[in-house]
Amino acid sequence: MTSTPHRQPVLDKPYVLDLFAGPGGLDVAAHMLGVPTLGVEWDMSACLTRYAAGLDTLHADVSAIRRDAFESLPPEINVLAGGPPCQTYSVAGNGVGRKALDEVKRYIERLMAGDSDETIDKELQNLSDPRTALVLEPLRYAIQATRSPGRGNRPYDVIVLEQVPAVRPLWEHYALVMEQVGLPDGTKYRVEVDVLATETYGVPQTRSRAVLIARREGLGHPFLPAPTHRAYEPKEWRRRIEEASAAQGARQPALDEAIAPEPDTRAEEAEERLPWVSMRSALPGRTRPFLVRSNYGSSGHPGRRGVRTDQQPATTVTGRISRFVVFEHLNEDVVVEGPRFSMEEAGMLQSFPPRYPWSGTAQAQQVGNAVPPLFGAHLLSAALGLPAPTPDDFRQPWVPATEEKRAKLRSLGCGAADDCTPRCPRSEDQVPPRSTAARKGGKTAAAKRASA
Repeated sequence: MTSTPHRQPVLDKPYVLDLFAGPGGLDVAAHMLGVPTLGVEWDMSACLTRYAAGLDTLHADVSAIRRDAFESLPPEINVLAGGPPCQTYSVAGNGVGRKALDEVKRYIERLMAGDSDETIDKELQNLSDPRTALVLEPLRYAIQATRSPGRGNRPYDVIVLEQVPAVRPLWEHYALVMEQVGLPDGTKYRVEVDVLATETYGVPQTRSRAVLIARREGLGHPFLPAPTHRAYEPKEWRRRIEEASAAQGARQPALDEAIAPEPDTRAEEAEERLPWVSMRSALPGRTRPFLVRSNYGSSGHPGRRGVRTDQQPATTVTGRISRFVVFEHLNEDVVVEGPRFSMEEAGMLQSFPPRYPWSGTAQAQQVGNAVPPLFGAHLLSAALGLPAPTPDDFRQPWVPATEEKRAKLRSLGCGAADDCTPRCPRSEDQVPPRSTAARKGGKTAAAKRASA
């Protein structure tokens, strides 16, 4: 149910626990809404970015916190959010999770029936890629909250989840059991699930996400955020390209879509939606018209593949964003390769504010894995009954944390002001086991991508 009902705050003092928090997309969203967060993230570099941004963080494994340190979490937390890793479900991934959908659904039912964590954990070890099971963690956290003496066995009031579109069947199964069966203690939720396009919320890229918003019974029926911008339609854009080319008497450009028409706002006005946000609008520092070649599709839509002009939204921003080739369009006939996107520009295509302090290594991967903050703010505002976010807030430069604040955050998150400690997870512990092909000497597709 996507609508624009009168918004009234659901909670007096919302406090978000952000699982698989990455470099801070959802936390930035909450910050813009004035909502405190605590993020749990295992990747050291993503944590360094979070510390530099001034975000409360635990450098920890989500599963380990649930098993061994749940009581250490602030008891005031009443909102659970997260985007579990999507590699095994993503269209760009190896597809293991998609093949395991039915199996994961059975685990959802068993968890809701009260099966023991020990039994479930033992069986999950048999999955060919253990990351597939991470999609169960939000549900396991929701159940654990009702078994936590430190919380008074109080369930979370609101749950907000997002993932790649292939996970929609699991979110729908979440919804089914949360509404009809309830958690083992009897708590039930009202739930909404759908696949939303981020460009329809003002994010300057085409990116589809399966989302779930749940409210505990008694807090009103949840609703999905109403789109504020028009969807990007490749066929419509192509038609406008052809019309513009014919009107100008131009030959077919050397690079696809090198001639860009003026935006057609008539349909947007009829729908009372704004035009989608272009790369040109999102990156004011780029003074020349440009083209971007991505070399792969977006959200599983082949029609969104290839070259886009600066008057279009970007294709889905992934860890390959640093490989996007940018061509500067000097005139109708001259196109030359220009500078590729900086990490700041890549972040801005995700709707991160300018000057966000990307830190550590694999920064392109951090950017690509993040929840687009503007999209996240729309999800949180709808879930919590707060006023919708103002896009202009996301265009203001981010103020990084002082060195003193960074040291304090790292001391709390890692255990030391300037380094990791034994309590921090090791990245090698997160690598999935090699496939049979890998054991025979070959590389898995995932391994090839990781080493590329």
